[in-house]
Amino acid sequence: MIAAAATTPLRAQHTTAYTGATLWDGTGAPPVEHATLVVRDGRVAAVGQAAVPAGARVIDLSGLWIIPGIVDAHTHVTGRWAPRFVTDPERRILEDLRLFALYGVTAVNSLGGGGAASIRIRERQATPLLRDARLRVAGPVITATTPDEARAWVDRDAALGVDWIKFRMDDNLGTVEKMPMEAARAIIDRAHELDLSVASHIFYLDDAKALLRAGTDLIAHSIRDRPVDREVVRLLRRRKVCYVPTLTREVSNFVYARRPTFFDDPFFLEYADRDEMTRLTRHDFQVKMRESPASARYRKALRVAQRNLRILAAAGVPIAFGTDAGPAGRFPGYFEHMELKLMADAGLTPEEVLLSATSTAARCAGFSHTGSLEPGKWADFLVLERNPLENIENTRSLRSVYIAGNEVR
Repeated sequence: MIAAAATTPLRAQHTTAYTGATLWDGTGAPPVEHATLVVRDGRVAAVGQAAVPAGARVIDLSGLWIIPGIVDAHTHVTGRWAPRFVTDPERRILEDLRLFALYGVTAVNSLGGGGAASIRIRERQATPLLRDARLRVAGPVITATTPDEARAWVDRDAALGVDWIKFRMDDNLGTVEKMPMEAARAIIDRAHELDLSVASHIFYLDDAKALLRAGTDLIAHSIRDRPVDREVVRLLRRRKVCYVPTLTREVSNFVYARRPTFFDDPFFLEYADRDEMTRLTRHDFQVKMRESPASARYRKALRVAQRNLRILAAAGVPIAFGTDAGPAGRFPGYFEHMELKLMADAGLTPEEVLLSATSTAARCAGFSHTGSLEPGKWADFLVLERNPLENIENTRSLRSVYIAGNEVR
């Protein structure tokens, strides 16, 4: 642990010291008991066994835990979850970001949706006054069918000022035509010419291999059709391409066949969208999901995805936490905590899951100033009542959330 960000004394002005908690900083270092976290002007100034600056405001967190905020490397922020009376596009995006933050998700990588409003919000976030989840943005998801169309689409997204290019290589379990490989290669090549990273939506092992050979920068979903093999491990590790499990995406495709048990979870209900709950518990909707052949296939896909996650993590592939939360039925914020549990159920330790959901996800998504509690980074952190390294579900013992040192209320 580093005791201070600089050798000069810390200024008391706009400085707060959080003392007494056990602190896990997200770097892989052991937790520090009775730690001090000093925040100045929205950033971490000192962490670990640090001295409290003279005149600083002191908040005693004895008996509690501090960890970095959760970073989701694959979401969709569109404003869908804002109250109906909110009509301004930017305000709707901000409502979504606030919802993520209330559940402890302090940074999200939106891989499709939101448009120009998201770009404008992202541009205003480098401030110590921030109280909403941080945002990185891809433009509209590309579904081109020819190389020329693909390149034109990349150019349009790039002109918006996006952080990522996202495209879809999937046939929806054989119900639609898959993007031709030559169009996918054109997307990747053109994006790299423009110095943009590419996230690939995949389902099948063979597609993952082909896109890794073509140079994709992020595998944005689990491989779900069959077990991973040595070749895909080699391809992922060769360029350290990050792999995003999005296990809750599979869950959302079968769990509403009946009323899910989490609809009675107080942690879920605190900020749950009651209208969406009503829609998902309608008898006709549930019958349709129960009778859908796709539901059974996605249930099976979840098991395959969890086995593959365990294999890839053990092989040293960088696993970037992600949920695909945001579309209908995928509740922002709560689904992140569900994903944490599903990753642990797959065989990862709580620390492995937390590293995936903090510093690894931040690095993979391109958030360079958050994801761990180190001097100079934004002070985005959670205060928990119980030890998350003992049981990953203890992330739900959320006492408070801070973004840039500001408590989210």
